Amino acid sequence: MKKLTQRIDKERLLLGIAAPLLAVVAALVVTALVILATGKNPGDAFSDMVTYGFASDSQVYILNKATTYYLAGVAVAIGFRMNLFNIGVDGQYRLAAFIAAVLGGALTAPGWIAIPLIILCAMATGALWAAIAGILKVTRGVSEVISTIMLNSIATAIIAYLLQPGKLGQLDQAGTLVSTKPLPASSYFFSFDTGPAGVLWGFVVVAVLVGIAYWFVLGRTRFGFDLRTVGQSESAASASGVSVKKMVATSMIISGAVAGLIGMPTLLNDSHQFSNDFPAGIGFTGIAIALLGRNNPIGIALGALLWGFLERTTNHLEFQGYDKEILGVIQGVIVLCVVIAYEVVRRYGLKRQQQKVGAELAAQAAAATKKQEVA
Repeated sequence: MKKLTQRIDKERLLLGIAAPLLAVVAALVVTALVILATGKNPGDAFSDMVTYGFASDSQVYILNKATTYYLAGVAVAIGFRMNLFNIGVDGQYRLAAFIAAVLGGALTAPGWIAIPLIILCAMATGALWAAIAGILKVTRGVSEVISTIMLNSIATAIIAYLLQPGKLGQLDQAGTLVSTKPLPASSYFFSFDTGPAGVLWGFVVVAVLVGIAYWFVLGRTRFGFDLRTVGQSESAASASGVSVKKMVATSMIISGAVAGLIGMPTLLNDSHQFSNDFPAGIGFTGIAIALLGRNNPIGIALGALLWGFLERTTNHLEFQGYDKEILGVIQGVIVLCVVIAYEVVRRYGLKRQQQKVGAELAAQAAAATKKQEVA
């Protein structure tokens, strides 16, 4: 029996490795065909991507991008673990960054007080904005997909209205950019100077802590167990005494709180203000990264690094004469290949388990029949 268990564990491990490998191979093949269709050599393109992507300045750029992408992936994954599709992450993080930037620009407190207040303000704003969708779902049965899409539009309208000169915005000296009041230097988050490679944002440390908390809470606590149970079967969770409505609302609030952190690396480590050109669309990128990482904290980290690598290297390919749309094609192909590969491997693994259970039951039945014949 022990040998059988060990053999099953090894097979599961191989299946777990096979899925990402199959996805990567399929993505490379499809991408190569797309590049060939444009009249370019895919071998040269891949070689250039690897060479440029592993340069020291590119590594710093990728880590900085991956910090925001990782937080976005975790925010989306929290909803996914509850079977909730929080499409509103984009609106939640942008509104949170805007409110936090307004607060940060108005604060005159020392950095050790101002920085935690700015971060807590962003998390509270994201949580409150996501709570609207959660409350609508548990009290009125409104789909979180519809409500969060609408809330994205409302958040954009609120920011556009308030980010104007005379309200909460101000024009720069050139008169071309509207932004909030810049944060004082004391409110800048710490960073790591890597020399010629550039500056590594210190918020990467916070992203790592968020990943650890995500793993611990969902995998090692009663709350995480209840959350995953509700996501797998609401009826079973309800029968065991878990309040489904409470868990739905709570998970949306937590997802929104993490979404509030997405804009903090840019605000505290880079721009130090919220302006019209503040990064947008990261929340939707988080959906793809959560899918790539299969809602696993390590998988999400790898997905965020891959996304940052592709963004860095494919933008460079444009300067080498390749079509700029290659990035979108590669990202879309990778997501599709990962989803398809994991589903294929999952079905194969389920089929193998059924075959093993059937074989074991047949063996037990044969042994029982033989025992009766001897008796």
